[in-house]
Amino acid sequence: MKIYTRTGDAGETGLFDGTRVSKADPRVDAYGAIDETNAWLGLARASGLDAELAGMLETIQRDLFAVGARLADPAQRIAERVTKAAVRAEAIAQMESWIDALEGDLPPLRRFILAGGSPAGAALHLARTVCRRAERRIVSLGADAVEPEVLAYVNRLSDFLFVLARAVNKRAGVVEIQW
Repeated sequence: MKIYTRTGDAGETGLFDGTRVSKADPRVDAYGAIDETNAWLGLARASGLDAELAGMLETIQRDLFAVGARLADPAQRIAERVTKAAVRAEAIAQMESWIDALEGDLPPLRRFILAGGSPAGAALHLARTVCRRAERRIVSLGADAVEPEVLAYVNRLSDFLFVLARAVNKRAGVVEIQW
C-alpha cells in the first residue's frame, strides 16, 4: 500500500461512510485538530517523561485515534464494527482519576500561570490549547454530530493536559511563573 493515493489532490477527502467532502469541511477541521493534539502529545512523550506519565500519554494517544475515527464517521457506522474506535465513559473516568492523583501532588492554584516550563511541559500546554480548539470545532458541528462521550472526553482531556503539564514541570524542578 502506498502512502499517496492522489484522491485528495483536488482538495477533497473521504469520510468513513464514503462521502467525499472538502478538506476545509468543519468535520475534517475537527478531526484535524484532534490529530494535531495527538502529535503534540507525541512530542511531549518524546521529551523524556518518566514511564508513568509516558504511559498515560500513550493511552491518550490511542484514545485520540478513536476520537478522530468517531469524527470521521458522520453516519456512525464504525461503532458496530470497530471496538477500538469506541470512546467510553471508562476512559473519561480514568482521566479523572489521573487528574485527581496528579493534583494531589501539586500546590493549589491561586493565580493563572504562564504556559512553558520544561520542554515536555511546554509541549503539553500547547497540546492543551490545540485540544480546546478541537473541542470548539466539535461543538460547532452541532449537538447530534457525535456521541456525548466524544465531547466529554475532549473536554476532560484539556483539563488533564493542564494538570499533566504542571506535574511534568514540578517533577522537572521547574517553578511555575504566575500572572
